[in-house]
Amino acid sequence: MTTNSTLDSTIPAPRSAVLDDAHVGDIKGALGTIKLDDNAPRQGLSARLKTLLAIVGPGLIVMVGDNDAGAFSTYGQAGQNYGTQLLWTLALLIPVLYVNQEMVLRLGAVTGVGHARLILERFGRFWGAFSVIDLFLLNALTLVTEFIGVTLAAGYLGLPKVASVVLAAAVIIASAFTGSFQRFERVAITLCVGSLLLVPIYFMVHPKTSQMAHDFVVPQMPGAPGELATVMLLIVSIVGTTVAPWQLFFQQSYVIDKRITPRFMKYEKADLWIGIAIVIIGASAMMGLCAAAFTGTDGFGQFTDAGAIAKGLEDKAGHVVGVLFAIALLDASIIGAFAVSLSTAYAIGDVFGIKHSLHRGVKGAKGFYGIYAGVVVVAAAITLLSTDYAQGLMTQFVQVLAGVLLPSATVFLLLLCNDKAVLGPWRNGPKTNAFTSAVVGILVMLSLILTAAVVWPDISSDALLRIMAGCGVAGVLVAGYFFTFGRKGTKEDPIDRTGRENWRMPPLETLEKPVMSAARKIGMGALRTYLLIAMVMVIIKVVQTALNH
Repeated sequence: MTTNSTLDSTIPAPRSAVLDDAHVGDIKGALGTIKLDDNAPRQGLSARLKTLLAIVGPGLIVMVGDNDAGAFSTYGQAGQNYGTQLLWTLALLIPVLYVNQEMVLRLGAVTGVGHARLILERFGRFWGAFSVIDLFLLNALTLVTEFIGVTLAAGYLGLPKVASVVLAAAVIIASAFTGSFQRFERVAITLCVGSLLLVPIYFMVHPKTSQMAHDFVVPQMPGAPGELATVMLLIVSIVGTTVAPWQLFFQQSYVIDKRITPRFMKYEKADLWIGIAIVIIGASAMMGLCAAAFTGTDGFGQFTDAGAIAKGLEDKAGHVVGVLFAIALLDASIIGAFAVSLSTAYAIGDVFGIKHSLHRGVKGAKGFYGIYAGVVVVAAAITLLSTDYAQGLMTQFVQVLAGVLLPSATVFLLLLCNDKAVLGPWRNGPKTNAFTSAVVGILVMLSLILTAAVVWPDISSDALLRIMAGCGVAGVLVAGYFFTFGRKGTKEDPIDRTGRENWRMPPLETLEKPVMSAARKIGMGALRTYLLIAMVMVIIKVVQTALNH
């Protein structure tokens, strides 16, 4: 019998693929608990609200965690250098955020298996290794940017750099080492509430709301033709920081660890929408307040880092505003570090089959907690050893790299959500597939434009439009092909949604291995080749920026 009180209600999962028995039991959320045997229908507003409060967490944390130190830098750069002219990118990303994260929460609730493990099992080691290695590399770099945010906030507040980084690392590690999922989530949600500090800062700085409303819905491309590469780099950064690949791995595993099952799907979707609303409000506020603080000053168009934004806000609206912004930056850095570190530990636990749950104490999951603490310590050390300029360059590079790698992550997600053996009656319908395919196409197009802008810095707007038109034609042809053959396949094998609330994926070892068609292998190989080229172009642009400095 286990001595861990948090596992008292844990039972084996019947005919399911749950990899850690700690992932089955009572839902113990920060704001409420749902017993494992509580199957009563939720009738009335009070019962539904209590259920929602207990479920809230995965969607909220993954979204607010995305408004991290890198996001502060990226949105701040957009506002300081181009005003609110790039706000429209956030409006376009709202449906992308929802569709991507809805698919992973569905995968988590239905399968009980993390994203990394599913990729390895369903696509094999060769293809899975690419995705998992991408995640580990990107997470390591992202975690460094979180500690860079800590140093910038501490610098503005007059706190010693080394002590601040060490203390932040200690808080991040200690919060997870309690052996209680519920305690961790309470800390994380408290930090999520702290992210709302951007709202009072917004009103204290007084951006032009009418101009922001216009720029939110009317797309425009700022800057001169010679600045196209820089603007495209920033747009891809916005995409990468708003829809980051680590989010997919984090939310799927966190939903599993919280023990959320398909019967609570609609509540988890509501949780996701709450998170999306907060992240878009925060991102828009960042662009707006930076535009208001720097427009008409010598600092406009001269972005350096988030620390300088705090100083600009102080000059605009007073010292209190600068202090509040620095506190918000510190809060964002810590919640981002929580999510990225946990994403890494969950993924490694999935891949190597080690116990990986916040419901377990340190003794019950030494490898899981060791990975979590290890990546935090390494990232903190790298931050303390790097120069200020290297930190600024790394922050932008990480967001762009995330944007470039996102199409690959989305393709794997789309394939998993169409896998009948994995999701059964929960797999994607034609509309979700069509939208997600369009998203992949747009992301690839953005990367193509970025690549062209790096190779030819003086590329004209006409050439840019020709590239977009070419991508559009190719997209229509591909969509037409899949629409024709996809409809035929759907008619032959319609999705039966009956009884899906109680359907869970069987154990992985009982599933038949999917057959990789020649067309799929060619398509995935072409995507990887393209992404490799795009990554090289991003590195070239970063090196050029460094040499110009």
